[in-house]
Amino acid sequence: MNNLSSSDFYEDVVLRAENVDVYYGSHKAVAGVNLDIPKNNAIAFIGPSGCGKSTILRCFNRMNDLVASARIKGRITFKDKDIYAKNVDPVLVRSRIGMVFQKPNPFPKSIYENIAWGARINGYKGNMDDLVEESLRKAALWDEVKDKLRQSGLALSGGQQQRLCIARTIALQPEVILMDEPCSALDPISTLKVEESIHELKRNFTIVIVTHNMQQASRVSDYTAFFNAKSIEGGSGKLGYLVEYDQTDRIFQNPAEEATQEYVSGRFG
Repeated sequence: MNNLSSSDFYEDVVLRAENVDVYYGSHKAVAGVNLDIPKNNAIAFIGPSGCGKSTILRCFNRMNDLVASARIKGRITFKDKDIYAKNVDPVLVRSRIGMVFQKPNPFPKSIYENIAWGARINGYKGNMDDLVEESLRKAALWDEVKDKLRQSGLALSGGQQQRLCIARTIALQPEVILMDEPCSALDPISTLKVEESIHELKRNFTIVIVTHNMQQASRVSDYTAFFNAKSIEGGSGKLGYLVEYDQTDRIFQNPAEEATQEYVSGRFG
């Protein structure tokens, strides 16, 4: 197993998973994950369905807290602070580590208010017009909506709605943006625009993206983690685990593990 450590990156590590197991009730869903996420890079999680990549992603901003049966063992840190410590507010964690979901979910408000509402609730004191414009620009949406900011966000196309959700997350001024298959419901042109925004966002944010699209992973990410799953002996369900984590070029061109090679070459399964 080829898993990079902070010494391999020679960069600041913003998120770290140490020996993380994830359970849903008594069922262990993911086992023994160790990951260092370097600042201002894009990291892709790839692997077959049921391998735990979205589960691990949601652990990074405690979204799994919203599932009553979910719990983790091990340690997840954000800038060397344990985000699961008893004195840590998960709402504060999510303000620093934002999430963009698979299906666009704009608020039933104007485009402007989709951006401004969360920032206002979180006490933003700066110029709101500037924040809205800056957020939409970083999400590669400003030029398309600048003349209709008072129109409903629900009137936008699916791809525009997804970029609106990215802009809404940006407006909260997080340090990390998690993306759970953000392009799976989008057409190729919209997907390309989201990918272009990811390249732009790396200047200011750390991006972690779950994707089933290996071409997308190779295009947008600097590092790639390949997850797999195995059947649980004597039981039901599958156990997800991290097979290999390395620079994206190595994962796709010269992986250390045979399972990785089979997956990225399309011979998996």
